[in-house]
Amino acid sequence: MNEKIVLSKNIRKEAGSLSAGDRILLTGVVYTARDAAHKRIVSSLNEGKPLPFPLDDAIIYYTGPTPAKNNLIIGSAGPTTSGRMDVFTPKLLDNGLCAMIGKGERSESVAASIIKNRAVYFCAVGGAGALYSKHISSCEVIAFEELGCESIKRLNVKKMPLIVAIDSKGGNIFKSKRY
Repeated sequence: MNEKIVLSKNIRKEAGSLSAGDRILLTGVVYTARDAAHKRIVSSLNEGKPLPFPLDDAIIYYTGPTPAKNNLIIGSAGPTTSGRMDVFTPKLLDNGLCAMIGKGERSESVAASIIKNRAVYFCAVGGAGALYSKHISSCEVIAFEELGCESIKRLNVKKMPLIVAIDSKGGNIFKSKRY
């Protein structure tokens, strides 16, 4: 099976051509956000406050990287269980988010919202944080620094290996057992 190179800047256009089970190599900008950051982003949306980054066509990686050591760019950056963000995800997708990276299944409401918004959900391999950190070429805290590892970071990734878990047409590896 070939891996398709996907550029984050083209994610909205690319989302429609991706199918559940496809292996991709993602290159470009992604933002990190976990539970606490999601809660704050949704609160800002509800209150009409500015967001820490533009949601339009953005990609969020559910990770809380460990601190960098020995002059490295970032520490371990493995995926967090995606289901913990399910309560917030439809609102973010409705406001322009195009892709998420995490691990594990998503709720039916999130899967439906992915289809409705022509988005995509990528799975990363749990336990492979050291591998994923090697695909990150820059890391900058852009919001909620007080959250530590859960702060929002802007990452530049290069050829980050991922699997399309839920596609914009309704394909779902967790339903088809294609993983």
